[in-house]
Amino acid sequence: MSSYLVLARKYRPQNFDELVGQEVLVTTLSNAITNNRLHHAYILTGIRGVGKTTTARIIAKTLNCLNIDAVKNAKACDICDNCKMIAASKHQDVIEIDAASRTGVDDIREIIDSVAYAPVMAKYKIYIIDEVHMLSNSAFNALLKTLEEPPAHVKFIFATTEIRKVPITILSRCQRFDLRRLDEKEIEIHLENILQKENFEAEKQALELIAKMSEGSVRDSLSLLDQALASNNHKKFLSAQLVEKMLGLTDKIKTIELFESLLQGDFSSALKNFFEFYSHSSDVLQLLHDLLEITHKITSVKLVQDYKLEGYSKSQHEKIAAIATKISLNSLTRIWQMFSKGISEINFSSSPKMAFEMLMVRICHMIALPNLQQVLLSVNEAQNPVAQKSGETNDLKSDDLVNEILRNFEGAKLI
Repeated sequence: MSSYLVLARKYRPQNFDELVGQEVLVTTLSNAITNNRLHHAYILTGIRGVGKTTTARIIAKTLNCLNIDAVKNAKACDICDNCKMIAASKHQDVIEIDAASRTGVDDIREIIDSVAYAPVMAKYKIYIIDEVHMLSNSAFNALLKTLEEPPAHVKFIFATTEIRKVPITILSRCQRFDLRRLDEKEIEIHLENILQKENFEAEKQALELIAKMSEGSVRDSLSLLDQALASNNHKKFLSAQLVEKMLGLTDKIKTIELFESLLQGDFSSALKNFFEFYSHSSDVLQLLHDLLEITHKITSVKLVQDYKLEGYSKSQHEKIAAIATKISLNSLTRIWQMFSKGISEINFSSSPKMAFEMLMVRICHMIALPNLQQVLLSVNEAQNPVAQKSGETNDLKSDDLVNEILRNFEGAKLI
């Protein structure tokens, strides 16, 4: 019985045309390969799971493919011995090094000593150094001369998630490519294609949730999809409800209801909604992030006509639209500030539950306060009844006075 191959490995791109979302890199490298204008060193940077190591292997395969048309079309054949061995990380002329575990100058000296020898089976000897930022300063310094003037048969490909930790002396000797994180729509389409190949179906909102949680990483999205299929006992249809439960996300409707309770200044109702959440999940920080997202969505719906809410059902959309018509922009910006400050408070609190409850108290108290502009106008009218009736004005008009106080108040730090 053969072991199961996870989706992230099974559907790892084998050619440039399979690489998702990296059009600039694909175009540049394809042109360089077809025109035989290759740089001696490349550095690939980006978040985890966007294809850095995969791209390095694709470059290695394309350059060393035994098929004559591979270089002409910048596409490896995937059937020759070199392609198969490089894909399996077993080719003796394509050396993959994990800099996280081999950080010292002695490890780099091994590379420098072996650079002089010609490749055994391939056209190029290629060194792929993953997480290159983990190398020590002395290791980087030892690599400098070789990296600047390597033999014609040697290519270096570096991959890193921390480009700022790589010395500028190394960067200046490499061609740099920034692999971007994918947007949610691109990941959804990719997941949908893979599900079709695997003979599965999924609810649109389920894929939206997975795409959102992956934060632009293709590998993360495939790992989550694998987990969801396993949670669903590999049944043909994957529901959004199951994915939401698997990810430990709170029901959006309940989160919106909690938000509504806070807007009404109804602390007892908000506390009841919070206790209902807390009985199922202790991740208070995630709840706060959900409330921040809802605040952002309400603000967007309020300011942008026909704003499209991705990942929200029709009933959730209606609730958010109803809230947007009632609440002022000033209240939304203050609530956003209070939620944002609440994140740091909860992170450093010995009891996140109590910290969140006190945050709810502050918001309910803030909502219960009267409208500052109306109070100021009322006070101004009460103090100047004669001037208001006769139409006379002071040196500073009442509207100017109100606006000046409001500006100062808006700029004040929320406590």
